[in-house]
Amino acid sequence: MDRATPANADNKSLKRIFERFPFLPALIILVVLLALNGIFEPNSLSYRALTGLVSTYLALMLLSVAQTYVVYAADIDLSIGAILSLVNVSVIVLMQYLGSSPLAIVAACAAGILVGLTCGIVNGIVVAGLRLQPIVATFATSILFTGMALYVLPVAGMPAPTVYWRTYGGRFFDIPFVLYVVVAVGIILSLIAYSRLVTQLLSVGDGQQAAFQTGLPVTMIRIRGYALCGVFAALAALCVTGDTASGDPLVGGKMTLYSVAAVVLGGTALSGGVGSVIGSVLGALTIGLINSLVFFVGTPSEWQNLVQGLAILLALMVGVFVSRRARG
Repeated sequence: MDRATPANADNKSLKRIFERFPFLPALIILVVLLALNGIFEPNSLSYRALTGLVSTYLALMLLSVAQTYVVYAADIDLSIGAILSLVNVSVIVLMQYLGSSPLAIVAACAAGILVGLTCGIVNGIVVAGLRLQPIVATFATSILFTGMALYVLPVAGMPAPTVYWRTYGGRFFDIPFVLYVVVAVGIILSLIAYSRLVTQLLSVGDGQQAAFQTGLPVTMIRIRGYALCGVFAALAALCVTGDTASGDPLVGGKMTLYSVAAVVLGGTALSGGVGSVIGSVLGALTIGLINSLVFFVGTPSEWQNLVQGLAILLALMVGVFVSRRARG
C-alpha cells in the first residue's frame, strides 16, 4: 500500500491538471504536427508561413469557438456552416449595394453580425424553446439558412470591395492585420470566459435537471448560448469574406463538421459540462496543420481527402484516449 501511494498521488495530480486544462492533449498533438511540418517543409515554420496559417484557418477557429458555446450546454449546432454562408453572401450583397466607403463596409459587417445573431436566436428558440432534438432541429435550420443564402446570391463569385480584402490581407506597422484581429478576439474570449453565461452553460451541460432545480433559467441560457454561437459564426463569415474576397452561398458547408471535430480535438465533451475555447482553437489549428502536412509529404491529389480524414480521425482517437487515461 505504501509503495502505491506515490503513484496514486501522481495519478491524482495528473488528473487534476487535465481537468483544469482539458486542451493539453490538443496542445501536444499540435506541437507534434508543427515538428512534422517543419521536417517535411522547413519554411512552414517561418513567421510568414505561420501567420498565413492563422489567416487561412481563422474562420475555422472562430467557428469552432462558436460551436463550443452550444456544446458547453450539451447541445450542438449543425447549421453553423449555413449561418456562415448566409452572413457571407449577405455582407457581399450589402457591400455591393451600399458601396465601398469605410462607413458602408462597417454597416454591412454590422448587418452581417445581426444576421448571425438572429439565426442563433432562431436555433435557440427551436431547440430550447420548442424542446426539439438539437441535432435534428439544427439540421433542419441548416437547410433553411442554405436556402436563404442561395436566394440572396444564387451563384458564387460576386467580389468583395477591394478595400475590404486588402485590409484583411494587409499589414499595419509591418504587422499582419489578421494578428490584430486575433488579439481583439482573444480579449473578447477572455471577457466571455469570466462571464456568468459560460458558468451557466457549463452547469446546464453538467445536468439540465440539476441546473433547473437550483433556479437557473435553463431555456433562456441555452437560447443565449445559441445566440452567442450565431455571433461568432458571423465573425467567422467576415474572415472568410476577407480571405476569399467573394461571396459563396455554399462556402460553409464542409466547415460544420470540421468545427465539431475541432471541438472534440480540443477536449470539450459533446455530453457537455467540460471544455475550453482554447482547446477548440488548438483543434482548428491542428486540422489546418494536418491539411498542410498531407500536402507537404507529397500525397497525390486524388488521395488527399482520404488521408486528411484518416489523419484527423487518428488525432481524435489519440486525443480522446489520452484524456480518458488521464482523467480515469
